[in-house]
Amino acid sequence: MAHVKLHIPGPVEVSAKTFEAFCRPMIGHRGQGYKDLYARMQPQLQSLFGTRQLVYLSTSSAWGVMEASIRNLVSKKVLNCMCGAFSDKWFDVAKRCGKEAEGLQVAWGSPILAEEVDRRLASGQFDALTLIHNETSCGLMNPLPEIAALKRKYPDVMFIVDSVSSLSAVPIPMDALGIDVLLAGVQKALALPPGLAVFACSPGALAKSTTAADRGYYFDFNEFQKNAEGSMTPSTPSISHTYALAAKLDDIFVEGVEARYARHAATNQMLRDWATGSGFTLFPEAGYESRTLVCVNNGAKQGGRVIDVAKFQKLVKDQGILIDGGYGKIKGTTFRVSNMGDETQATLATLIEVLDVALSKL
Repeated sequence: MAHVKLHIPGPVEVSAKTFEAFCRPMIGHRGQGYKDLYARMQPQLQSLFGTRQLVYLSTSSAWGVMEASIRNLVSKKVLNCMCGAFSDKWFDVAKRCGKEAEGLQVAWGSPILAEEVDRRLASGQFDALTLIHNETSCGLMNPLPEIAALKRKYPDVMFIVDSVSSLSAVPIPMDALGIDVLLAGVQKALALPPGLAVFACSPGALAKSTTAADRGYYFDFNEFQKNAEGSMTPSTPSISHTYALAAKLDDIFVEGVEARYARHAATNQMLRDWATGSGFTLFPEAGYESRTLVCVNNGAKQGGRVIDVAKFQKLVKDQGILIDGGYGKIKGTTFRVSNMGDETQATLATLIEVLDVALSKL
């Protein structure tokens, strides 16, 4: 079967070099070899997260750590910032975990603004706040620094941030921002196969976790901390993912994190320019567009070109590339194209040629 290159919001294309690392022979996960591998990665992970805290490896999707954050850190009530399909889901997760939860709901494509978060937190009802930094369902990037600044005003509110599709593509200085849990999956901007999550907890989050009687074992933050101190994981890790992550981190630091951020900005701008130059508008509110994908308006909002997205997708796939036809309630009235991971200006130029050929056939 011919390979179809992924330009969907995740999983994204995985390089041959990463796959080669992923396929290295197994080692004992309690042996010195694994400990050395994890220990070698730790300074790189801490640099990428902008933290002095240990960074943990969880053999799960990022949703495992998202649920864990609710179970470990919510005792009173959690405020869930909701601006798209995945941030909306976090509210449902909180309720299913038996926690008191309230949604701060805005229209898809509109950002969560610090002023409204402040107004809700001022009630004193909440001991946790959840935010998806980069909402892939609608191509929106929330103003993280402005919202994080509220931590100084509400130090006892646990600030939980999903950076699944933004970590390594834009700077997220965890400690400087006062984030209590920063989490990501590896299948998006980190460009690894799905199945591993990375996260870090502040000292305050670890202290709060010890008071949670129903935090369980598999996702107990203090078990992660205790094991990470010995360069291990609480449960059997995906050794293949660990190898692949180590190889990817080496690539990131050879390139340089600032260069990686600049590359994502440049490739994302290429996609924005293509969309607007082709007669479309972008779905998210201006000034809050994602840096790792574009969500193109195709009738979900007034203005701009409208096409048959399903036909467009097929024409693009016929040329060996997969793009996304929109998600959830805006499927078909938007479409999404990713630039995250290892994509370069050269690979984006090839993608844009394919997109143009497909448009010419509609």
